[in-house]
Amino acid sequence: MVSRRGALVAGYGRRNLSGSGDVCCRCEALSEIVLHHCHQARSVRSLWLLYELDVPFTLVMHDFGKELRSEAYLAKHPLGRVPCLEIDGRVLFETGAITEYLCEKFESSLGRKAGDPERMEWLQWLHYAETVAVHGASLTQQHIVIFEDKDRSPMVMKLEARRLEKALEVLDAQLQGRKYLLSDFSAVDVSVGYSVFVAQHFVGLGQFKALSGWMARLRDRGAFAKALLSNGKTSIYQREFYGILN
Repeated sequence: MVSRRGALVAGYGRRNLSGSGDVCCRCEALSEIVLHHCHQARSVRSLWLLYELDVPFTLVMHDFGKELRSEAYLAKHPLGRVPCLEIDGRVLFETGAITEYLCEKFESSLGRKAGDPERMEWLQWLHYAETVAVHGASLTQQHIVIFEDKDRSPMVMKLEARRLEKALEVLDAQLQGRKYLLSDFSAVDVSVGYSVFVAQHFVGLGQFKALSGWMARLRDRGAFAKALLSNGKTSIYQREFYGILN
């Protein structure tokens, strides 16, 4: 691993290289794929998928804050967020697009090609991941990003928690009698799995038997565990569960 300007850089699949440079330390020589990532952020989806694909890539771990607003990073991602995937001389920064592109590029069974009987369902669940995530993001803002209780809204917390619960009910129904969202483990389990990882901090999963079993199977996957390693970076979620303010 190499550290430059606060970014932790690691190579996977080939030997590590170090050198001068800015955000990526000129580590593009290590691999044609570079993923910019923050611990527990949406970029977990892209990192987890790369581990599942078992392809060589360079991981650059950032802290939240000024580092993501540097001129060098904003040239890659104009919003200063993660993920940001450098691949084939281009940049992608939407997780759904990254998932589709990686599955197609590597012709992986984790995707579903056009004409596959499960293609429509695969696309549906890939994008449903954001239906779940938007409520998790709202609750993260209320519980974590907003520091003062006086600035938080118990009403918003209750509404968003209920909306999130309803979104999880749909997943629980889909998972009845099956191990994964489709006929076998796929990239949509990765995308939705991260959303449920966030959701479990605000809605208890115990009420969802099928969903809980699915999450347990995902946690057993080494790629998921590896994607959640902090590598010394600060966690977004400091507690296992955040209850609604009274």
